[in-house]
Amino acid sequence: MQLTLALVTVVVSVAATAAFFVVLGKRKTETSTGKTIGDADVEGHQLVAEAKARAKEIVLEAKDEALKHQREADEALSRKRTEWTENEKRLAVQKAELETLGKQVDAKNESVEAFKASLEKKQSQIDQTYKEQQEKLQNIASLTKEEARSLLLSSFEKSLVEEKGKMLKVMEEDVKKEIDHMAQELLIDAMRYGATDYVVEHTVSRVKLPDEEIKGRIIGKEGRNIRAFEELTGTNLDLDSNQGEIVISCFDPVRREVAKVSLEKLIMDGRIQPVRIEEIVKKTQEEIDHVIYKEGDNLCHRVGVYDLPKELVQYLGRFKYRFSYGQNMIEHTLEETRIGVALANELGLDTNIVKMGCLLHDIGKVVTDEEGTHVQLGVDLLKKYKIADRIIACVAEHHEDRPFSSLESAAVNLADHISGARPGARSEDYESYLKRMKELENAAMSFDGVERVHAVSAGREVRVFVIPEKVDDASTRLLAREIAKKIELEQTYPGIVKVTVIRETRVSETAK
Repeated sequence: MQLTLALVTVVVSVAATAAFFVVLGKRKTETSTGKTIGDADVEGHQLVAEAKARAKEIVLEAKDEALKHQREADEALSRKRTEWTENEKRLAVQKAELETLGKQVDAKNESVEAFKASLEKKQSQIDQTYKEQQEKLQNIASLTKEEARSLLLSSFEKSLVEEKGKMLKVMEEDVKKEIDHMAQELLIDAMRYGATDYVVEHTVSRVKLPDEEIKGRIIGKEGRNIRAFEELTGTNLDLDSNQGEIVISCFDPVRREVAKVSLEKLIMDGRIQPVRIEEIVKKTQEEIDHVIYKEGDNLCHRVGVYDLPKELVQYLGRFKYRFSYGQNMIEHTLEETRIGVALANELGLDTNIVKMGCLLHDIGKVVTDEEGTHVQLGVDLLKKYKIADRIIACVAEHHEDRPFSSLESAAVNLADHISGARPGARSEDYESYLKRMKELENAAMSFDGVERVHAVSAGREVRVFVIPEKVDDASTRLLAREIAKKIELEQTYPGIVKVTVIRETRVSETAK
């Protein structure tokens, strides 16, 4: 209402001012046009009357407009008051709900506290009852708590062993059903690609003498001939072990071969003296180096490798004079490479990587001027000549010294096992054979309940006889598994070792 009055006052003031300026303007105009002052006054009164009438009209219009705005303002204020009333009601309802919820929470907290106290009381009663029952059981069974626990654990362990034995039996039967066909195929492939036309070779560093008198000439005056020969060849000569022959010993097979060939030439020539010895040894070394390179180059051609550095080809040629368990290294490498390439083709692997890995896997065995395992020596040599990392990985992993990084490495490892472990591929001396057999028997005898052990089939099978009173039927399968695992972890052997646990029950009666 105050806003409306203010607007009316302003409008009236504006109208009066406008009328005044209109009259004033007309007077000036009439004066300038030469009208009399009297005439101007009459006309001025008329204009003032018109201005007042117009001002009344403006005032009425302003009042109407003010009333309109007043109604709109009242309506808006009414709406706001309605909204405020509704909000107050809603807030009151929410407040009542919160108060009710708070009372419910308080009631639940009181119920939980009461339930907790009840549980604690019951737990105390249970503990007391359990203690009393333990005391009664100890009095009845005449056992202490520790003795009862030991008896319970023993019973549980026995039942667990039985369960493990049953599970192992079921799992083994399932696995056998699934892999029988695959094993037959792998066996056929291994025999097919592993078949070679050679027999195991043996290194014999012995030179036969035409007569015993030649030994004196080989020794020379004050031993100068034999001393010069040993210094030049880097070998040791044994003239006393066997009659009619000289034994040449040296760790390096190439040096041993040079010494053997040189000694044979000197015996045939008859001129045995330091100068002649030096000439023969030097010439023989050149011939052997040529033979070695030729053998290495021939091996590379036979497996289809043509881009190796000459130094590595020379190392590969040394395989001609290197044997592992009686197996010639050239033949072993050639056989392994054929098997590895066949496996790579069957499995869709990178044939070139497998081929190079098989060819170079044992190259560390002919590195004699450094110390270390043949695997590490081979890896260092290949890195020196910048061979591809994937090939070096195959060499580093072919004895599982570290986990396989690729399927190609696994194929090289498998081919090496097939070539080295097949029957007739390798041989070993009598003492090593006896030692390995004894270690197999001792490994089985270390388990409780074992009565006696026999290693048979050249160490490929271990038969274990157990005491029936100590080992039951369910435990025999678990015992066989544990013995096999111990042999696998602690011993080195070609191929596989089968563990057979035998438990027999004998019942005898006497007829009177």
